[in-house]
Amino acid sequence: MSETLLLLGVFGVATAYSSVGHGGASGYLALWAFTAYSTQLGATLALVLNVIVAGLTFVIFRRAKHFDWKLTWPFLIFSIPLAYLGGRFAHQAHWQGAVLAVVLTYAAISLVFRPSQKNENPCAPTPSISAVTGGSAGFLSGLVGVGGGIFLSPLMILLNWAKPHTVASLSAVFIFLNSLAGLAARPADLVRQSVEFWPLILAGVAGALLGSWFGAYQSSSRTLRVILALILIVAAAKHLGQAVRI
Repeated sequence: MSETLLLLGVFGVATAYSSVGHGGASGYLALWAFTAYSTQLGATLALVLNVIVAGLTFVIFRRAKHFDWKLTWPFLIFSIPLAYLGGRFAHQAHWQGAVLAVVLTYAAISLVFRPSQKNENPCAPTPSISAVTGGSAGFLSGLVGVGGGIFLSPLMILLNWAKPHTVASLSAVFIFLNSLAGLAARPADLVRQSVEFWPLILAGVAGALLGSWFGAYQSSSRTLRVILALILIVAAAKHLGQAVRI
C-alpha cells in the first residue's frame, strides 16, 4: 500500500470511528495488514493512534455537553486491571474470533433494526451493574486487543442505559484509559518508534477532529446507531477472517 493510501486510510478510520466515540484500533490493525510493519510495532502504533483519537474525541463530546461523569465512573473501576488480565489470556482459544464475530453481528443488526420508541427515557444501571459490565468489556478488550468500545457501546444503547451521544462520550474516555494502560505496558522503544510515524498520527488527529465534531454536533441518534452498526460489521468480518485462517 502506498503512503498516500495509508494516510487516507488512517484518516478515514479515525473519522468514522471517532464519530461514535471509538479510537479505531481494529481499523488501523486491518490497514497494517497491507504494510511491512512487524506485529509488535503495528499493535503499538494502533494503540498510540487509539489514545490520541479517543482522547480528542472525548474532549469534543465533552465540550458538546454529552459527557456524564456520574454515569461513567462505575464502568472504569475494573476495566483497566481486567483489560490487563484479558491480555494475559489472549489467543489461548482458537474459537474466540468466530464467537466474537457472531456476537458483534447480532449487536449490529439489533442496533439498525431496533424499533424507535417515542419519549423513551434512558434508565441508567446501578453502579454495581456498571462496574461488572465495564470490567467484562475491559477483559474482552484485552483478550482481543482493542479498546473495548465495540463491546460497551452497543450494549449500552440496546439496553437503553443512555442516549447514543452520551454513550459515545463515555466510550471515548473508556477506550482512552484502557488503551493508555495497554500502551504503558509496552516497551518504551516501541512507543518511541511509533511516534516516528508522525504523518499517520497527524492523519489520525485530522480524522478525529472531523469525525468527533460531526458525531457531537451534527449527527442524529439514528445516524450514530447506523455508523456504529457498520463498524461492528467490519470488526466482525475481521475477527471471523482471523478465525478461519487459524
